Amino acid sequence: MGLLGEARYGASVRPGLIGSRAGRDWTPDWRVTRVSVDGAVVEGFTSAGPGAVQFEAEAADAALELSLEVELTAHGLVRARATVTNRGADGYQLDELTLSMPVPTSATELLDFAGRWGVERFPQRTAFPVGQHRREGRRGRTGADAAYVLHAGSPGFGFRTGDVYAVHTAFSGNHIHQAERDATGFATISGGELLLAGEVRLDHGAAYSGPWIYFSYGADGLDAVADRFHGFLRSLPHAPSADRPVTLNVWEAVYFDHDQARLIDLAERAAALGVERYVLDDGWFGSRRDDSSGLGDWVVSADMWPVGLSPLVDRVHDLGMQFGLWFEPEMINEDSDVARAHPEWIMQPAGRLPVRARNQQVMNLAIEGAWQHVFSQIDAVLGDYRIDYVKWDHNRDLVDAGIAPDGRPGVHEQTLAFYRLLDALRERRPEVEFESCSSGGARVDLEVLTRTERVWVSDVIDPAERQRMLPWTGQLIPAEFQGSHIASGRSHSTARWHDLSFRAATAVFGHLGIEWDLAQATEDELTELAWWIDWYKANREVLLTGRQVRVDMSEPETYFKGIVTPRKAIYSLSQLTATAVGSLGQLRFPGLDPDAVYRLTAIDRQLTPADARPVWQREAFELTGRVLMTAGIRAPHLLPETAVIFELERVKG
Repeated sequence: MGLLGEARYGASVRPGLIGSRAGRDWTPDWRVTRVSVDGAVVEGFTSAGPGAVQFEAEAADAALELSLEVELTAHGLVRARATVTNRGADGYQLDELTLSMPVPTSATELLDFAGRWGVERFPQRTAFPVGQHRREGRRGRTGADAAYVLHAGSPGFGFRTGDVYAVHTAFSGNHIHQAERDATGFATISGGELLLAGEVRLDHGAAYSGPWIYFSYGADGLDAVADRFHGFLRSLPHAPSADRPVTLNVWEAVYFDHDQARLIDLAERAAALGVERYVLDDGWFGSRRDDSSGLGDWVVSADMWPVGLSPLVDRVHDLGMQFGLWFEPEMINEDSDVARAHPEWIMQPAGRLPVRARNQQVMNLAIEGAWQHVFSQIDAVLGDYRIDYVKWDHNRDLVDAGIAPDGRPGVHEQTLAFYRLLDALRERRPEVEFESCSSGGARVDLEVLTRTERVWVSDVIDPAERQRMLPWTGQLIPAEFQGSHIASGRSHSTARWHDLSFRAATAVFGHLGIEWDLAQATEDELTELAWWIDWYKANREVLLTGRQVRVDMSEPETYFKGIVTPRKAIYSLSQLTATAVGSLGQLRFPGLDPDAVYRLTAIDRQLTPADARPVWQREAFELTGRVLMTAGIRAPHLLPETAVIFELERVKG
């Protein structure tokens, strides 16, 4: 078996390349013609050591050429991608191109993710069967229900135990994650783009390049797998620093009610608390007064903003904050000026419009005129105002996503056009930071993260849901990329009420923000919120640069996690439901230096009386890393839906 599986050698697994020339040339006879390492041709087709290796092959019988790139990154990821070129006189229909890696027979369990809107990154486990475990993303975007990262591991593998092998398909459109075991016991994990019927037809000389497929390995569980992904993302040129600005987004404060005086008042209240970035969300443009019109008309509304956005933008900057603005560049309302002028720019099969979702359709960016319209209007807004940050949203699936007038499938071309649009805007406006938002966390993958500094983890800010989402989103991306906000006490999405201490103790394990009408907050709430913002600023270098550690807990709905740096570590213990026993037992803190001495301070803002807590919760004390890792401390008693934070500062060693 190779990276590109071939059925011609007798394997009964799914081939890596599926396609034909009108029923012919469906089983190419590949012959390697050249191997190069870091650009240098290697004689004899062998090499040793890390680097990028490129294999070139041809199948003379099928008139096809293959280029296969394999790279070992500095942080231990293996990534690969393939390009197929048609050298035949007639067209070649390419239906699927996947790349795979073998995993040992000891990998008998699988872990990937399910989800839906507001319930992103929900882990699911299953046995690794004979046959295929195949996850197809058909939403035209990564999807809230994406497999995300597919893991195969030894029995019972956990956060810090077991051999774990993982694959991630870095593509923001339709995609595949697959694990397969044949009757002999040979097993692979693989990934690739999912192509719709007839979506890629290669004429003479044309080529198709698949997405990067990333493979990771951890000898010590899921944390080790995540470490490699985190290291790769943190090495990117645009990777955010630890000095991430505390953000206020106005969506849940005002929704579409864009009153200038109210928004400026909100900015002033935010600045007084120490907020460093202010984001104006949906509703500032065209005829946008609700979600039924205006998408695609990226011009400031003269009705809502008669003198433009300058009064708000200037006031925000005068207060010392950055200014951010919401866009949804790939979407269009049928009730918009652009749709009335160019109905053919709406993605559609021949003869009918797709079903509406959130009252909107998809703008076909593969049409050059549509692409130029979106680029020029957004670029003009970014040029007219001092915009520091763009929240780039994408609020519907690509259903019946055809290209007019013939209606041929267009998800592949749309995804590439999205990348080209984002790349062009980033090149044009290098000072602007971009966030990937998609109905919350429905576009989180390594390809979009090579272009963005932040993702919106979920539209649901309820901390009970975020306690699960944040650490599992961390299986691929580190905390500084994860938008993590404190919302109002009553969640707008779940209607549950939570104390501010729990909301804040949850949100600080990410890029902190606020999504709350501060004019409705009490003085006590504002005082406590300011305390958490100050604490976050004092500790964000740890929270946003450290190594993630997570602990498997025996009690359900209980989460114990931490961020560790050489000088300091910060952990959180949270419990969402009551347990049958009064104590969670011993807490052991992984990832510390065993020979160092740490001062432990507990931040416990539960409503339980302070004098009822053990002495170590009431005052700081010192222990060695070895004691904290092996013996630990007795877990505090937790009320349902509360959290305790532990600061461990290195004082000796």
